[in-house]
Amino acid sequence: MNFPLPEFVSVSAANPWTYIVFGLIGFAFGFTLEMSGFGDSRKLAAQFYFTELTVLKVMFTAIVTAMVLTFGAVGLGLLDFNLVWVNPTYLSSGILGGLIMGVGFIIGGFCPTTSLASASTGKIDGMLFLLGGFVGAFLFGETEILFDDWYTNAGYFGRLTLDQVFNLPIGVVVLLVVMMALFMFWGAEQLERIFGKRDPSKEPKLRIAGAGALFAAALAVVFIGSPTLEEKYNNLTFTRTETIPQENADPIVNTYIYSADEMLSNRLVFITPAEAFKAKYNQAMNPVYLDVRTEADYNLYHLEDAVNVPLARIQEVVPVLLTEPPTNTVFIVISNDETAAIEAWKILSASSVQNVYILEGGVNHWIAFFGEDDLSLQPDPNAGDDELGFIFPAALGNRYESCSPDPIEYEHLEFEQKIQLQLKRDKSGGGCG
Repeated sequence: MNFPLPEFVSVSAANPWTYIVFGLIGFAFGFTLEMSGFGDSRKLAAQFYFTELTVLKVMFTAIVTAMVLTFGAVGLGLLDFNLVWVNPTYLSSGILGGLIMGVGFIIGGFCPTTSLASASTGKIDGMLFLLGGFVGAFLFGETEILFDDWYTNAGYFGRLTLDQVFNLPIGVVVLLVVMMALFMFWGAEQLERIFGKRDPSKEPKLRIAGAGALFAAALAVVFIGSPTLEEKYNNLTFTRTETIPQENADPIVNTYIYSADEMLSNRLVFITPAEAFKAKYNQAMNPVYLDVRTEADYNLYHLEDAVNVPLARIQEVVPVLLTEPPTNTVFIVISNDETAAIEAWKILSASSVQNVYILEGGVNHWIAFFGEDDLSLQPDPNAGDDELGFIFPAALGNRYESCSPDPIEYEHLEFEQKIQLQLKRDKSGGGCG
C-alpha cells in the first residue's frame, strides 16, 4: 500500500488544497490552545506550582497522539519518516536554551506560541510577552556572532531519534513513551490533589477510555512494525522526463515512471565520467562524490573532493545526507567498478536520499577516461570484479593528475545527460516555539 501523502501536503501552485488544509490545521491548533486555557498566563504558570498541570497533560497528549499516528502511518506505508524533518540535536545549547526558556516561562507565564494565542484574543500581558520575544530575537541576531561557534557545534548530534539512542525498534519506543505519558498523567492528578486541592473523582471518566485507546494504539504500532529497507526499495518509484525537440514547434515532454530495478536495468542512474566531472562546475547543483570503497583503495587513488564512506558504513551517514547538504545536492556514488556502488545506491535510494547517481564504470573508467596520458598508471591484468584495474606506483590519494582534470582542457566534453535534479523541500518549523 502506497499513499502519496508527501505529494498531497506539498506546497505548490498546482496543489491549492494544501493552503486550505494547513489553514484549517492552524485554526484548529489556535482554537484548541484557547479552549484549553493556554491563553491565560495564570493557568500556564500554575503548572510550575503543581496546582494545575493542564499544560503538561495537553502537551503530552499531543506528543503521544502525534507519535502513534505518525509511526502507525509509517508502518502502514502511508508515510516515509525519512522525509519528515527532524530538528538536529544540539545538546549543550539545547539544555541552556531550555533553562532560559523555562525561566522566562515562569516569569512571563507564556511560551512563544501561547503568547501568540493570548495576544490574538486581546490580552495585554500576551502582547507584552510577544513584544519581549521580538526584542529578544533582535538582540540574539545582533550578538549571535559572538557565540556562533559554541551553540552550533557544542553537543551536535545531527538528526537523532530515540530509537537510535537506545537501539530499539521504533514501535517499542512509541509504546514506552506512551506508558511514560500515562504515568505522568496519573502523577499530575496526584500533584493537583495535593497542591491544588483538586478532587480527581470530578475529572471526566472519558479520560480512562482515552488512555486505554492510546495504549492499544501504541501496541498496534509495535505489532505493525516498520517497513524494512528491502520493502522500501521494492516500493520505490522514480519519475523521469524526456524532452523531444520539434522543428518549428514546442518540444514534446514525456513523463515516465520507473521502478528502482528498471532505473538500474535501463542505466538511467549511471552517469559517465564526463558528466560527473562537469557537475562540479554546474552552478545549478552541488555534487557530493561518495567513495564507497575500502580505505586502502581510497588512499591509493581517489577523485578530488571525494568523501570516503565504505559500503559497510553507508547507512550510518544516511541521517546526515537527509538533513545537512543543500537541497540541490547530487550524490555521485563511486566504487572501483560498479558492484559496490550499485549496492550503495540501493541503500541510499531506499532510505529516501534524493538525487543519487552511480559513476559509470567506477574509478577504473574514470582513470581510463582522464588518465590515458598518465604513463605511471599501468593496467592490472589480474584485477578481479570491483577491484582497482591499475597498478599504482604509490598511494598518492588525490594527487594524481587525473584525480582533478583541468577544466579548460576538458571544457567541451560531450555526454548524454542523465542527472535530473529533484529539489527537496526545505525544513519547516514546529513545536511549542
